[in-house]
Amino acid sequence: MTTFYNESLSNQDVKQLDRKGVFHSWSAQGSLDPLVIKSGSGCRLWDYEGREYLDFSSQLVNTNIGHQHPKVLAGIKAQLDELATVAPSHANYARGLAAEKILARVPAGFDKVFFTNGGADANENAIRMARAITGREKVLSAYRSYHGGTGSAIVATGDFRRVPNEYARGHVHFFNPYLYRSDFWAQNEEEEGARALQHLRRIIESEGAESIAAILLETVPGTAGILVPPKGYLDGVRALADEFGIVLIFDEVMAGFGRTGKWLAMDHFGVTPDLITFAKGINSGYVPAGGVIVSERISRHFDENMFFGGLTYSGHPLAMAAICATLDAMEEEDIVGNAERIGANVLAPGLKQIAERYDIVGEVRGLGVFQAIELVEDRESRQPLNAKAMGQLKASMVECGLLPFVVANRIHVVPPCMVTAQEAEQGLSIISDALGSLKR
Repeated sequence: MTTFYNESLSNQDVKQLDRKGVFHSWSAQGSLDPLVIKSGSGCRLWDYEGREYLDFSSQLVNTNIGHQHPKVLAGIKAQLDELATVAPSHANYARGLAAEKILARVPAGFDKVFFTNGGADANENAIRMARAITGREKVLSAYRSYHGGTGSAIVATGDFRRVPNEYARGHVHFFNPYLYRSDFWAQNEEEEGARALQHLRRIIESEGAESIAAILLETVPGTAGILVPPKGYLDGVRALADEFGIVLIFDEVMAGFGRTGKWLAMDHFGVTPDLITFAKGINSGYVPAGGVIVSERISRHFDENMFFGGLTYSGHPLAMAAICATLDAMEEEDIVGNAERIGANVLAPGLKQIAERYDIVGEVRGLGVFQAIELVEDRESRQPLNAKAMGQLKASMVECGLLPFVVANRIHVVPPCMVTAQEAEQGLSIISDALGSLKR
């Protein structure tokens, strides 16, 4: 019988086993040296030699409720004793209850949830719904975005990983707002938002509105840099979608379910899309799950029309139990409120102090426990800090016991939503020390 608890295992044993048989994502395999993780609790992780790490990455920005939350583990175990798996065509209590709990936390006008295995296939199926209901093909999405690694999701993605994978058809990209590196020569947020909307209008007109099924937009782009949209921008996108009969999809996979200090990031802006995609924080990744929250208008279309989509593990009972337990625990323990308070009272002021202390910090920004430090060679040129320096920073933080989320020239400050003030301050202190010790 296989056992996963073995006191004699070392970090090297586990790493050798990994390198012998595991093929890693987004990597050249020969140069990998993965960090070994054995166990975790809350915001803490440990390796096989007892070394502790403060998780300021939330893994891939998904462990919103922290590691090994006892209520979520209990929910999964209870469902495991009842029924481990069931086909999606059957009715199952855990699936229905998960849908009910999700719908209770979104604006009025949504009435169904289509469950998937993660965020990428949530976006795939949202695109499929938009194309089916409009009879159109094109999907507009931002260059500064990440929507997943599967067929249409990776082509909807704007970053460099799209380019070797452009096999899906009908995708068009536009520039979303990013005042710090404005593509519109804007001097303030009002100009950036207005000019970005005019740019999007011209893309719609030039591509032919009658050919566009959907606008797919991360409410707050995450991997691209935690880019909080200017006031009025999302309202303007909603107005353009309405004007041209386009389905508006908000990708809340990374930003949703507590990350920004609200149940959904869209709650900050008061704008309602037609479809909402989710994953990650919905159950902190304890069992893979994602989905599409479907507006009543769109779900009614499929009352009489076939939906040509489905997944063997759609609404898997263990994943649904994890969702139910996560949402209950987040509400009972005010974890969403904690994310808001930690962001406003600890992270934001702490990052501002770091920005004032180090001239390689170009900008800090974010909401809740969804913050970013953008690093530059110098503030005048705003040239991104080089890869060698970023590598040194990452190594320094790990050496000091912090597990960071580093993307390009940025440190994303994204601890679990239940992080304490003391843990947040500890993490900021390690980041500050690493910046201070950087060899220039």
